[in-house]
Amino acid sequence: MKRAQENKIVDLRIHNLRDWTKDKHRIVDDAPFGGGQGMVMKPEPIFAAVEELRGQVDEKSKIENRKSKIILMSPAGRRFDQPMAERFSREPHLIVICGHYEGVDHRVIEHLVDLEISIGDYVLTNGAIAAVVLVDAIVRLLPGALGHEQSAADDSFSGGLLEAPQYTRPAEFRDWKVPDVLVSGNHAEIAAWRKKKALRRTRENRPDLLGRID
Repeated sequence: MKRAQENKIVDLRIHNLRDWTKDKHRIVDDAPFGGGQGMVMKPEPIFAAVEELRGQVDEKSKIENRKSKIILMSPAGRRFDQPMAERFSREPHLIVICGHYEGVDHRVIEHLVDLEISIGDYVLTNGAIAAVVLVDAIVRLLPGALGHEQSAADDSFSGGLLEAPQYTRPAEFRDWKVPDVLVSGNHAEIAAWRKKKALRRTRENRPDLLGRID
């Protein structure tokens, strides 16, 4: 992430939603209508923030933020995955809203957000943590972000399978040896071995992925 920002591959900006409040206490949440525990994020500062950011024009990159895709991090959203990260990496500009408390006023979802995203079937303290995961997964797919362009292509999920096991020096550690094929220099056999091990690893850890492979 640091290298991507230093090399101008991504322009990452973090905004405080309280900057778009109008009351002296800078309140961004209120009690839910109909009762219930917790607080709900108010619609006014969210709409104000997104509309201002979307309306700006970045003079340096000439990207019109009106074309931004608006994402809300929410445990009620669609589950984030690698294909989704790849699609987002091709977007010119993303605005990510970090859900908090008991969620956001549903009018934000109905009239402002393009997509609700969840990073898994669990609940976090706040959406900023989930947003970090989302951004990291997307940025590493941008050209030049990784040290080697093939790295992202070889990752787990990129080819529909989990990544094959990896080994490094020493070739023998506590009597456990690196598989002979990996030090054989035979690239065809190495590729076949990795494919076989990727299938096995996927079958053991994520058998649900096998049904998605054509």
